[in-house]
Amino acid sequence: MTLTSASPLFLESLAAALPTDTLRPADPRYMEEPRGRYAGLPGTFVARPRTVDEVATIIAACNTAGVPVVPYGGGTGLVGGQIKYQGAIPLVLSLERMKAIRAVHPLENVIVAEAGAILADIQTAAEEVDRLFPLSLAAEGSCTIGGNLGTNAGGVNVLRYGNTRDLCLGLEVVMPSGEIWHGLTRLRKDNTGYDLRNLMIGAEGTLGVITAAALKLSPRPASLGTALMAVESPTAALRLLALARSQVGEAVSAFELIHRQGIAFVAETLPDIRQPFATPPEWSVLIEFGLSQGADAALEQLFAVALDEGLVQDGLIAQNAGQRQEFWSLREHIPVANKRIGSVSSHDISVPLGALAEFIEIAGQKIAALGDFRVNCFGHLGDGNLHYNIFPPAGVSRDAYLSQRDEVKRVVHDLLQTFDGSFSAEHGVGRMKVGDLERYGDPVRLAAMHSIKQALDPNGIMNPGAVLALPE
Repeated sequence: MTLTSASPLFLESLAAALPTDTLRPADPRYMEEPRGRYAGLPGTFVARPRTVDEVATIIAACNTAGVPVVPYGGGTGLVGGQIKYQGAIPLVLSLERMKAIRAVHPLENVIVAEAGAILADIQTAAEEVDRLFPLSLAAEGSCTIGGNLGTNAGGVNVLRYGNTRDLCLGLEVVMPSGEIWHGLTRLRKDNTGYDLRNLMIGAEGTLGVITAAALKLSPRPASLGTALMAVESPTAALRLLALARSQVGEAVSAFELIHRQGIAFVAETLPDIRQPFATPPEWSVLIEFGLSQGADAALEQLFAVALDEGLVQDGLIAQNAGQRQEFWSLREHIPVANKRIGSVSSHDISVPLGALAEFIEIAGQKIAALGDFRVNCFGHLGDGNLHYNIFPPAGVSRDAYLSQRDEVKRVVHDLLQTFDGSFSAEHGVGRMKVGDLERYGDPVRLAAMHSIKQALDPNGIMNPGAVLALPE
């Protein structure tokens, strides 16, 4: 089917089947994305349903008319998955009104939430029953669990608890036909055929609309310990991670790598953020332990052994909740500082842990060969996810280097291929990286993905242009 724009006649007909305030013209927040690379099409309307049945009504009508649908969560995605900027005018489907916590089962360690629930609100609901929902992102105050599931978001606790995919037991999904898949199971074991849950997670709204999820909770660690430790190199950081795991096992909740350049950017653009070290080290790691007791003592022991083995040069262990927050505030504001500086090219990548240090070294050499750039390499070292961002020299606007953006990206991504890495670790593909998937993706896998898309969404209405290239 050829997609057609959401016309006034179509919108009038759809509005008659829904509560009076469900449809309205899309205001700017539905038409923009954080990096400012894409803008929505003029004339776009947004639908804001309150129930799964209303979502089903909307999707069925769009499927019949061939109107494209763009699911919208919190709008925090960084790869343009929430913005359709060309072709037929879509209907934006926002689940912001579907934000209820439907049920909490503390004894099962399960919470059931609607897709529009803000991540921070789910964390709070878990805390109220002395449980932990461990997904933690910088945007947790505004991102929604539906968007987190749609992109299989990662964050700082993947090392211990896994990606969003690993935190989900069951889903409620409106399929492209408008039918509702009632897969909201709380079962830990259900070996009854194809796993549609994992197919929908990470599909970025291209195969259906997630409307609710049953999510795993965990016990809250009684003792949290947080430390910043200065290391000589990424190799030393990896050896420190191995040492930490040998001492406390899976109690290592987070292990974040920070380069001096990121700290310098924060100092330059956010002077109110407290700097823990008087002189920032070349590399440092932010470590968090979650134990039943004695987390601070465990960190002290780690530091002592690491110092003796020459893995660390300095270290700070948070003495209270305020200091712990200061450490995390530094890490969480690095992306904010990056945005204020203005990158030439930003990369969300993953590399096998054993190859990570070599990748950083070689990538630095290749970027230096392209010109006078600054590199801010930071991220979730424990799971191999780096944010490898390239900036112009101090005092120069990125506009002077934008002509080199594609070349810089190609160098980084081509190098990733030689290390069996991924050009998208946790942000998804969206529209920004469709060309990368076509270039670097395994052809058999791509063919299978296109077949799945055709089978589930034969009219191609679900978020067209995201993840997969449009048919020619």
